[in-house]
Amino acid sequence: VVFIKCKFSSRQSVLKDLVEMCRGVQHPLRGLFLRNYLLQCTRNQLPDVEENASSEPDGDVQDSIEFILLNFSEMNKLWVRMQHQGHTRDKERREKERQELCLLVGTNLVRLSQLDGIDVEKYKQSVLTSVLEQIIKCNDPISQEYLMECIIQVFPDEFHLQTLHSLLKACQNLQSTVNVKNIIASLADRLASFAQRDDGPGIPEEIKLFEVFSEEVSNVLKSRSSTMRKEDMITLQASLLSLALKCYPDRVDYVDKVCNHTVDLLNSLDLEKHRQGCQNFIQNGTPLCNELTRMLKIPIDIYDSILTVVELKSYPELLSRLSYEPRKEIAVYIATRIVDVAIDIPSPDEAEFVFELLDPLIKNQPDQPSEAEDPDEFAEEQGLMGRLINVLHSDTPDQQFRILNTARKHLGSGGDKRISYTLPPIIFSAYNLVYSYNQIKDEDEKWDKKCDKIFAFCLQTISAFVKAEMFEMSLRLYLQGALAADRQDGYDGRENIAYEYISQAFTIYEDEISDYKAQISAITLIIGTFEQMSCFGEENHEPLRTQCALVASKLLKKPAQCRGVYTSAQLFWSGRTKDAEEESRDGKRVSECLKKSLRIANQCMDKSVQVQLFTEVLDRYLYFYEKGNEHVAEATLQQLIDKINEEIGTLEMNDDNEQIKKHLENSLEHIELKQQDEESPLYQELKIRS
Repeated sequence: VVFIKCKFSSRQSVLKDLVEMCRGVQHPLRGLFLRNYLLQCTRNQLPDVEENASSEPDGDVQDSIEFILLNFSEMNKLWVRMQHQGHTRDKERREKERQELCLLVGTNLVRLSQLDGIDVEKYKQSVLTSVLEQIIKCNDPISQEYLMECIIQVFPDEFHLQTLHSLLKACQNLQSTVNVKNIIASLADRLASFAQRDDGPGIPEEIKLFEVFSEEVSNVLKSRSSTMRKEDMITLQASLLSLALKCYPDRVDYVDKVCNHTVDLLNSLDLEKHRQGCQNFIQNGTPLCNELTRMLKIPIDIYDSILTVVELKSYPELLSRLSYEPRKEIAVYIATRIVDVAIDIPSPDEAEFVFELLDPLIKNQPDQPSEAEDPDEFAEEQGLMGRLINVLHSDTPDQQFRILNTARKHLGSGGDKRISYTLPPIIFSAYNLVYSYNQIKDEDEKWDKKCDKIFAFCLQTISAFVKAEMFEMSLRLYLQGALAADRQDGYDGRENIAYEYISQAFTIYEDEISDYKAQISAITLIIGTFEQMSCFGEENHEPLRTQCALVASKLLKKPAQCRGVYTSAQLFWSGRTKDAEEESRDGKRVSECLKKSLRIANQCMDKSVQVQLFTEVLDRYLYFYEKGNEHVAEATLQQLIDKINEEIGTLEMNDDNEQIKKHLENSLEHIELKQQDEESPLYQELKIRS
């Protein structure tokens, strides 16, 4: 270095002499370190000017290229020679040592990449050709794999774009044990990242990146069909798929082409046959299965909308090559992505495609294991399918109804365990669709006929729950349908539809619900629903509210009868018909219901239960008294309060009875507050304390 700086001789000749003199050391390890030291010492002395750019005889960038390439060639030979020295039993140790020394050889390529005088043409003609020739001729797998990876990482992306053919063709000439998959995948990932850089120029139009990669990957697969592992072949296809998605996001045909080629590739492989002998499938847990699963997730991750996957005609066929477990994994992955991104699925055809992809979650599969599924996992998966219904949305009501029919066709075939999760969202979406039609009734003359079809569709769908003996679910859905019909002002068929739904609910209650607690819950729901409705004429309203009171009075246990009857009293007070704008306010019938509930409570043998029921009925009397029911007199209230005060004193004090006493105290305190209100005329004659 000092000699070069003193300029006793040209830099060009000194560098040439130095690299030649190093040949005197042929010991592999010593030679490697000596040449690396030479490279380090001359790092700042290498000429880096263009040819003929300087009049001084110090050389130019071409001399530096020749110096580094010669040093690289000799170092690589020494590095490879280490593999063949010593006993065969030390092979693994030698390979480990060589891996530790690889950076010494790779430093030559780093120095080349740091020369500013190397442009694309010089790189193509002088650098890459020589480096690839040396790599291929050495016939050493460790050297070939490392140095190819080194080329990809140290030189600029713009250089790789211009020399793509040469790089990929060289991969075909590498040793059969070289992991070509990693080399090509690394190059594809780097160019894909280059294409996505915000500050980069992108892929030039004249460079057909995908076509070149596709052709060369195909050639590599053909040349190594007998030696390359199956999972490595799929990894190459996955890299090509990722390249197409990142570099050409608008070219769906490129992605579909990769999927189609992968299907052909799988057809050519010797895979295990399905146990029914109908098709090839890939066993769960194998490296091939893992790679294909990873590949199938790539479009789902990159595309903003799952609808783009609809255009991939070969995607479903590729998915079908997996066995049940990975197919279900992909289905969960797709469903989660759809729900999280919340992209609307606006057409029946697109919904059909999505449901085909999600088939492992929708119904049992022929290759599904016979073991029972984990209940928590099953519930989570089916809950996800239920949430998926929310993204089946079209701005056109007619289109929306066709989408719901498509969903019903697929999800209705899932069996009794699944429909409890998946069909209710469809029914509620259909009820919401009725509201949508009502909002555009001035624009669509046939809107009421379409509403008829929707309610018929819902009745048919709810019948699936009846067949599956999910009677409580059926009853709730019938009542919800009755409310939906009731809310449609201007809909001619709403009374008939609502009556049909309420009738179906009564039928379910009377014929199918036998559990005592379920009966109480059901009749309370029916009464509460009917109380909110106002679409019935008097000829329908009267028998329905009477039926509610009658059914409530026929409950098995007396406490339930009492509570059912005093609850039904509300129907005769606040119930409305379509012929009257105001509430019915039938005070006489209310009074009759309350008196009947007292008679039933009086029949209870358990004093604690009896007093509890008296206290609850007292609350009802107070409510209707304050609402102005003339048939509820203060004398009646006084009698009931005296009766409760008399009975409560006979009860043994325990936790339950303490709650009853506290309940009564709250009711009496309410009366006292009203008595103390000078502007209120209520309860002035009552004596509430014994």
